Amino acid sequence: MGSWVEVGDRVFVRRYTFYDQNIGVVLDGDDVLLIDTRSTHVHAREVAADLRELTAAPVTIVVNTHGHFDHAYGNRVFRPAPIWGHEGCVTFMTRTGELRRARIALEEPEIAGDLAEVVIDPPDRTFAETAYLEVGGRRVELRYLGRGHTDHDIVVRVPDAAVVFAGDLLENGAVPFFGDAYPLDWPETAFRVAELVSNVVVPGHGDHAGPSFADAQPVALAGIAALARQITAGHMTIEDALAATPFPEHPADDVRLPLQRAIAQLRGEIS
Repeated sequence: MGSWVEVGDRVFVRRYTFYDQNIGVVLDGDDVLLIDTRSTHVHAREVAADLRELTAAPVTIVVNTHGHFDHAYGNRVFRPAPIWGHEGCVTFMTRTGELRRARIALEEPEIAGDLAEVVIDPPDRTFAETAYLEVGGRRVELRYLGRGHTDHDIVVRVPDAAVVFAGDLLENGAVPFFGDAYPLDWPETAFRVAELVSNVVVPGHGDHAGPSFADAQPVALAGIAALARQITAGHMTIEDALAATPFPEHPADDVRLPLQRAIAQLRGEIS
């Protein structure tokens, strides 16, 4: 577990070892905006304790970048603060929460006991395209830019600090996770994220970075879609595509799921 890093004026990020996840904070006076809440109530309480290093004030606003367990299953710890998210985040967490709890308990047995006690608590403040939040005297912008890592990812932009929290629309240090992705849509959505980045971007996982990172990831994501089209057209096999991975810094087999997901979308199996 790392320490808080100030990536912009009173804008902080902390990387946690579990899933190499980033948690963001925006401060102004007694207002505290928290971006994502980690995987369980136990993990969320760690965040709450760590926040004491920055402020004695309680969390006044929570934002979920999306509804995956590692970003939103700690929500209940920060009530009664309002929780903001895309309207699709509520649908996703309500419809899939219990099934995912059971699946994740099998995949991550070290947190299975804690997961069993989690109260899944979806956002109670929602929007479709854009929302503006007041954090003290600061304006924070929430933007839905299109389908990508899920159908409801949002970015959090802090204009006066030139910081963008991209959630899992961007990932640093690993191939992005495609399990719920829309691979044909994701490149364009990621390009839109990159257009917002003038200084610092904080991905959902991995180190914060600058515009060059934000510009490069949409190109790699477009490479996945292009390879999938070649496979479905019969011009190459999936093994050929693995050898041509657009994420050459990572094991080639890490793009197998992304390719399979893109092929499924091309075949109309994902709507």
